[in-house]
Amino acid sequence: MTYYLGIDGGGSKTYALLCDEHGNVLGKGRSGNGNHQISATEAAASIREASFAALAEAGLQLGDIKHAYLGLAGADRKTDYDILHPMIRGIGFTNYTLSGDPMIGLRAGTGRPYGVALICGTGTNAAGRNPQGQHYQCGGFDYMYGDFGGGGSLNIEVFRTVIRAWDGRESPTLLTAPLLKLLGYEWVDDMYNDFLDHGKHVPLDAARLLFPAAAEGDAAALAILQHQGMELGKAAAAVIHKLGMEKDTFDVVLVGSLLTRGDRGWIRGPISQAVQEAAPLAAVVTLSTEPVVGAVWSALESDGLTITSDIYEKMRAFQDFDLIPITTGQE
Repeated sequence: MTYYLGIDGGGSKTYALLCDEHGNVLGKGRSGNGNHQISATEAAASIREASFAALAEAGLQLGDIKHAYLGLAGADRKTDYDILHPMIRGIGFTNYTLSGDPMIGLRAGTGRPYGVALICGTGTNAAGRNPQGQHYQCGGFDYMYGDFGGGGSLNIEVFRTVIRAWDGRESPTLLTAPLLKLLGYEWVDDMYNDFLDHGKHVPLDAARLLFPAAAEGDAAALAILQHQGMELGKAAAAVIHKLGMEKDTFDVVLVGSLLTRGDRGWIRGPISQAVQEAAPLAAVVTLSTEPVVGAVWSALESDGLTITSDIYEKMRAFQDFDLIPITTGQE
């Protein structure tokens, strides 16, 4: 029996999933921040704890793992890998592959080993792999470096939209009442002054207020979500053109909470239009399982195995990590 480990390290959670060569899930682990750009110390601890929790559940040791595949947020450039490889080896990994998190989201969402992944969670990212195995990433940093959106930016868009409606620069918005409730204020001027006086930051949850407001037809919310979709569509088209995939048949996999939980087409619509124009044979699909499943499949493939239809069926719908307590308490 041979064993494989997949790890998905994100900015708020790290998941580990362990299976055998037949795709039987034997162990699971969940921990906190796995992005070294937020905190390398936290990331190392989270990857270690999630991995060892999965190993403990399976009754195995790290040395029993034939191959591990780690898809980590923040694994973007050579400088990142120069930090991450010593970190991963320091945990005890020897036979492993390391990539950015878009690639495991891509692998989890398509039956092909190539395609394009668009991430819209805390931040945004776009990456792809063509049938020849070439890889390209577009974005994944922040607004200054060309990106727009993700929960870490759309929360600000919600806040400033409410401020602009309050001070008369924009029309009234349905975002006002739910934002005041979320932040615990009765009036916008109280919120405005308290944030200014105390240097407060808008919580990520504010981004989720866009969806119910858009569902009620709020023009400001709709404009923000459509802008997000247009920007992600541009990123997808950039990846497609860079990799020469205009005539290929492949999937564009939508990954991240803002794309998979709540969007009714406000973001996806502009993405689909941009993808259709860039690559008419491509299909836009929404990820329906955990990206860590793609990490496990990538671990098997890195060892020369083929993901059979039986393995797909066993693991495609796997998504019960929210039932596992976070071992580090870093949410």
